[in-house]
Amino acid sequence: MEQFAYREMAEAENAHWWFVGRRKIIESVLAGLELPKSASILEVGAGTGGNLSLLQRFGHVQAMELDAYARDFANKRSGVLVVEGRLPDNLPFEEKQFDLICLFDVLEHVKPDVESLKAISRLLKPDGRIVITVPAYQWMWSEHDVTLHHFRRYSVATLQQTLSAAALQSERLTHFNALLFPLALIVRAANSIFKSSRSPGTKMPSPLVNALLLKVFSSERHILRFGGLPFGLSLLAIAKL
Repeated sequence: MEQFAYREMAEAENAHWWFVGRRKIIESVLAGLELPKSASILEVGAGTGGNLSLLQRFGHVQAMELDAYARDFANKRSGVLVVEGRLPDNLPFEEKQFDLICLFDVLEHVKPDVESLKAISRLLKPDGRIVITVPAYQWMWSEHDVTLHHFRRYSVATLQQTLSAAALQSERLTHFNALLFPLALIVRAANSIFKSSRSPGTKMPSPLVNALLLKVFSSERHILRFGGLPFGLSLLAIAKL
């Protein structure tokens, strides 16, 4: 990503409805995994570190991030040592070390996604899991994806194919961010017309609108506790060896 995108992320992710709501959903999903006490956790592509305090509730956390600006910010913010690393060929960790590996909106930034998942899977303990979130629907491709250096968006089928090609079993695969899907279509259409690369993920709305969007988005965690969603702006996968 461009450095301005990391700066926007650092400024927004503690309060913006999308970042906060996604963390609430992820927290609910991780709570259902019944991880071992003091689980060994790795976040790949930690960005500016907004998820690290959440992950620390579930165990001992390590992290890696390619971008130097984001890595430095995450180190200062979290107290977690965020090291330099690159997918798929520079993973500075021992094999079979982690109970949980997280890639939150990372895989779409990596051209060799299958090779990257194969490399990551070697870091998993035999009963470990990988939790992945990615943007959905290639037909929603926009200037926003270009700005964020995405290589692709995923469908259920293409994400399942990617996991299978990496010799990973899909334990769970569902859409999320479904309730705000109609609003997102309108915003993307407007951005396309006016040639804007911004998205609701980077622009801070008014406090009232932010609180409302957060309430709607984060409420999906109650649905995802019991099942999946048939559509939505994002996909969530839980995979194992």
